[in-house]
Amino acid sequence: MGKKGDPVDGVMLLDKPEGMSSNWALQLTRRLINAQKAGHTGTLDPMATGLLPLAFGNATKYSADLLKADKRYRAVLTLGAATDTMDKTGTVTETSDKVVTREAFEAVLPEFTGVIEQVPPMYSAIKFGGKNLYDLARKGVEVERHPRKVEVYELKLISFDGRRAEIDVKVSKGTYIRVLADDIGRRLGVFAHLEALRRTEVGSLKIEDAVPFAVIDDKAKTPEERRGYLKGADFLLQTLPAVHLDAALAARLRNGQRLAHASKLRNTDARAYDERGALLGVVKVDERGTVHPSRLIRFEQ
Repeated sequence: MGKKGDPVDGVMLLDKPEGMSSNWALQLTRRLINAQKAGHTGTLDPMATGLLPLAFGNATKYSADLLKADKRYRAVLTLGAATDTMDKTGTVTETSDKVVTREAFEAVLPEFTGVIEQVPPMYSAIKFGGKNLYDLARKGVEVERHPRKVEVYELKLISFDGRRAEIDVKVSKGTYIRVLADDIGRRLGVFAHLEALRRTEVGSLKIEDAVPFAVIDDKAKTPEERRGYLKGADFLLQTLPAVHLDAALAARLRNGQRLAHASKLRNTDARAYDERGALLGVVKVDERGTVHPSRLIRFEQ
């Protein structure tokens, strides 16, 4: 029995709508472009919108790298109430009538910049005893979570009206913006939760280059037309230098052989291409310019 779908290779920068899970966005897009193999690069909460890079075919080999990438978000915090999920989807647990000024809000932001510690929320996909924390949370079970160190590179106030604050924040992997909102609210003594969250950057990828899901979901489009929004399978590797090989060297690399003195690069990962400009995969170049196969794409025999 053959595989379902076509062997599509490429990367889709999707602008995920609110209310859709990342996995559902991936599966729907995969069906809409009729692709065999697909993977995403780290989830966005259903309530969040914004940049969700999706990888298809050979590009999935490199999608895991984005799990480690820095992220940038625009977040709207509602002041005066905490919720059990730390966002607007949860139940209010604490409230405050305290009024906070813009100056007071901005004054605490430096405390949440740099390397900080966060306690992961109960409503998260972290595993505990083989179960997701959010499954335990829904049953009313709370378990002890240990603080984790994360880094907030930039934290800037965009707008403030006393009741809501919009921030722009760039963070390391594993940072929970919901927890950041809750922690800021508690530090101010006023409580807070996330009202809106939009991811604008993942590594070097930007929301400006993303396509809205509604465009991909346009029923008038064919799978082939939707594939026109795909970037190349090497799109996730653009920050790496390139190595171009002639036909003989490319054939040897495909066979898993290392290539002595084949590059002018030194001590770096690189993306390798054959004589036709087709991606071969990621290679490692040592101090002598020898090219070592690292993560090559799969070649059909």
